[in-house]
Amino acid sequence: METADLLKKYDVPVPRYTSYPTVPVWNISINPDQWRKTFNDQFLISNKAHGISLYIHLPFCESLCTYCGCNKKITTNHGVEPEYISAVIREWQMYLKLMQEVPVIREIHLGGGTPTFFTPANLEFLINAILKDAVVHPDANFSLEGHPNNTTREHLETLYRLGFRRVSYGVQDNDPVVQKTINRIQPFENVRRATETAREIGFQSVNFDLIYGLPYQTLSSIRKTVKECISLAPDRFAFYSYAHVPWTSRGQRLFDESDLPSASDKMALYKEGMNTFLENNYQHIGMDHFVLKSDELYQAWEQGTLHRNFMGYTTQYTNLQLGLGVSAISDAVTAFAQNSKALHDYYAHINNGETPVEKGYFLSNEDEVFRKYIKDISCKGETWFQSRYKDLLRSFSFPELEKLQEDGLVNFDEKHARVTSLGRSFIRNICKAFDLHLLKQKSATENKIYSKAI
Repeated sequence: METADLLKKYDVPVPRYTSYPTVPVWNISINPDQWRKTFNDQFLISNKAHGISLYIHLPFCESLCTYCGCNKKITTNHGVEPEYISAVIREWQMYLKLMQEVPVIREIHLGGGTPTFFTPANLEFLINAILKDAVVHPDANFSLEGHPNNTTREHLETLYRLGFRRVSYGVQDNDPVVQKTINRIQPFENVRRATETAREIGFQSVNFDLIYGLPYQTLSSIRKTVKECISLAPDRFAFYSYAHVPWTSRGQRLFDESDLPSASDKMALYKEGMNTFLENNYQHIGMDHFVLKSDELYQAWEQGTLHRNFMGYTTQYTNLQLGLGVSAISDAVTAFAQNSKALHDYYAHINNGETPVEKGYFLSNEDEVFRKYIKDISCKGETWFQSRYKDLLRSFSFPELEKLQEDGLVNFDEKHARVTSLGRSFIRNICKAFDLHLLKQKSATENKIYSKAI
């Protein structure tokens, strides 16, 4: 089957598998006491062996990018910064009280929203407040998301002093017509300035986020955007499919859907972007990601040590990722917990001295096994099957893998499954073969829950 036909065949609603089970499966409530015990148990395991990861959600943006499905708060009032930072620090202090030893910080990621909405001084105050009661792991990896329009030299110098060495810029698209439509006016010169400044200061890795499938994108415009971005030689690209989910993201209702590329045009945009990356020595390592061979993600992928969590692909592995801030998600291996999504609810919990988790999921033994299959496929491109739950594999996974194998996307037998080079463009579809929650309720794929794979 031709690649274009495969893209069409597998362009179906599928999760992105930053977690398993995926968020729609989670309970609408969580027992805070049970979560705190699980956190504490996992902390004692992870802290000694690897250290812990922190994800800090900074939700504010000055303007609405209408394509965005993230949890964000739109305001031009920077007076909101101190209250929010104070709340995050107080949340961190709640978790410190649960820890029976000094935390070892292996990873920090500032996500948003727009982390560079905050002043450099406020970001410095936040990070110092966290690190003063912790030890930084010698192999620590600190990263941030930045907006090219408002990431200043002072931001980068401040964060560099605090140990940050990776920055990810949300570029999305360089075409003026597309930018106007998605309400993200961002001259390419700003991208160049932000990138060159980061390198001058000493940042070791620069990532660009690009999106295909946006309104008014064409083959020529996506090619121009990708080539312009490659001219700055970022270490890695995340080339995401635009997820049109207006039933959950109100800003997307501002689009006229007739301005979106058709399914076949969107697939052509993906192929054009992918081929341009490959022609310019970027390696396709898995779900949405293209990296230079000199980048540590590529080296981890080659060595089979790549890891994936709510922050995406990473070279760092810890058994505990603690999410701080509104809507932030924590991962304690056997449990997930998500903070309040509404800012006023988050503040209310913090002011009452309560852990602000409101939603979560405690994994069964079955979940843990199939979660490993999904993580192995997305990070290593292969997985070995355990004898435990082999009947479930035969009933649910193997029939899916047989279809994928017929199309040349995987090779598998009773003991092992391996993604082919062609299958790298279909990682989400291959992961679905191990998603028992989805396979047991196939009607879920027909409902408006997930974005399409391509």
